[in-house]
Amino acid sequence: MDITRRPRRLRRDGIRELVSETNLESSDLVVPIFVDATTESRTPIESMPGHERVPVEESVARVEEALEAGVEAVMVFGIPESKDSRGSRAWAEDGVVQRAVRRITAETDAYVITDVCLCEYTEHGHCGILEEDAEADGRLTVRNDETLDLLSKTAVSHAEAGADMVAPSSMTDGMIGAIRAGLDDAGFANLPVMSYAVKYESAFYGPFRDAADGAPAFGDRRHYQMDPANRREAMREARLDVEEGADALLVKPALPYLDIVSDVRREFDHPVAAYNVSGEYAMLHAAAEKGWLDIEETAMESLLSIKRAGADLIVTYFAERVADSLS
Repeated sequence: MDITRRPRRLRRDGIRELVSETNLESSDLVVPIFVDATTESRTPIESMPGHERVPVEESVARVEEALEAGVEAVMVFGIPESKDSRGSRAWAEDGVVQRAVRRITAETDAYVITDVCLCEYTEHGHCGILEEDAEADGRLTVRNDETLDLLSKTAVSHAEAGADMVAPSSMTDGMIGAIRAGLDDAGFANLPVMSYAVKYESAFYGPFRDAADGAPAFGDRRHYQMDPANRREAMREARLDVEEGADALLVKPALPYLDIVSDVRREFDHPVAAYNVSGEYAMLHAAAEKGWLDIEETAMESLLSIKRAGADLIVTYFAERVADSLS
């Protein structure tokens, strides 16, 4: 039998790596860290094996661990010492993120991204100020426009603390324009904004809400996060953020939405990030603990698929584990 077309010729050791179409590097990865103002010691996150909440005093050591593993960028989330209806600790000069970022930027060379949202700081766990929605039988919803000023104040406070990039995640209409204006007015015209441009209302966030103590006290976030059934809407969301001045676009979650990552990559020339969220991390760990999957191989394959779909950056809880194997 005469077979002239043999793709297997390029799958042999030696040539396989030379013709690989997708390369994952440690510089593609961002690791989230959780800084907790309510604890004096590291606290393991039960649903996210290998990750902890750390006190402000341990934030530098936590970042140094990421750097030693080969990860150059971190995303900082905060758990405040107190909460209120407006989330006022989010923009406080002595807030948990502000204190941690000042330490991290003073003592390390890490690239520091901060999450800009209010859900961890509000007593109700929603991403802004609440009001009754007259069109929905008086049920509570987030007051969009009144929330914008608070998001802007939070972003500016992070910039003043030394953040290299801010990443608003609340899916509030107009948030990028408000934050961009606030940063520019405060003298931070060169500080980039990475928008969570396409953030779906997802069941895959469960472990994160334990980690960041940000679960809603009632209801859900369906009225401001995107419907998982919608694909075309993602392009409208991303386009609005580009028009308002976003420097990079993030899709969250990653694995169940690789089609969206690919769509955003084709449609826009901005850097595209994808968030490999806590539920994606936790389910691989759970299967590995059962002996059903190899955690190293499945983690690498998962991140390769996100990169192959078009992501330039990947926010992932696997960052240190994978970066260490890439070095």
